[in-house]
Amino acid sequence: MDRRETAALLAYIGRLDPRTIRTDQGEARDQLAQWHELLGDVPMATPHGWDARVTARQHIRISPYQILPADLARPWESYRRDRLARHSDPTPSADPDDQAAWTAELVGTRRAVAAGTVQPAQARAITTGRDGIDPRLEARLREVGSCIPPAARAALAPYRPARAAREMAVALGQPDALSVGCEWCKAQPGEPCRRRRIGPDNGVLSTAPRATPHPGRLHRATVQQAQQTAMA
Repeated sequence: MDRRETAALLAYIGRLDPRTIRTDQGEARDQLAQWHELLGDVPMATPHGWDARVTARQHIRISPYQILPADLARPWESYRRDRLARHSDPTPSADPDDQAAWTAELVGTRRAVAAGTVQPAQARAITTGRDGIDPRLEARLREVGSCIPPAARAALAPYRPARAAREMAVALGQPDALSVGCEWCKAQPGEPCRRRRIGPDNGVLSTAPRATPHPGRLHRATVQQAQQTAMA
């Protein structure tokens, strides 16, 4: 708040609590200078829930102690922290390749939220079911066939061999071994098989994922595929 707003706030407080009134001109000037120095970065009011007069009136109403600048500064800092805690940074509209503009927009939005001039941006809830899919995204997925582009899928293949082998088998019409559980390593459906390191006492020391499923699991998947084909 500027100096005139600080003076208006002191006049308002003086009407509610005469103990704050300074009749001497010099004392009044010093009081105004002190409050303005301490509350210069605290706004008188914001469009979204902050009003220094309401905070002052609340303090005078419930506290027997004379109000101090800290009794307004502390609630203001709590107000700022609460708003920032509820804010989820929206994606800036600036070009991501322009780091300076991207950062400036991000920081500017945070400052506006903290200052009370802009409402916090809430994170969108995760939706489930077909109703939560954007029609444009659904059309795009039908066009490309997958949310992962083919070039990216090929680049990722060396880093996830089990998934790559599964996709290759399905593309060739072979049974999907990961559609069933593995009786050997107890891997659940959808999880890759794991190989075991056995210690001298026949205890399992560690396990590591296998790029290929165990033969027994592949046999179960083949039988299941045959049964489904026969039923169809």
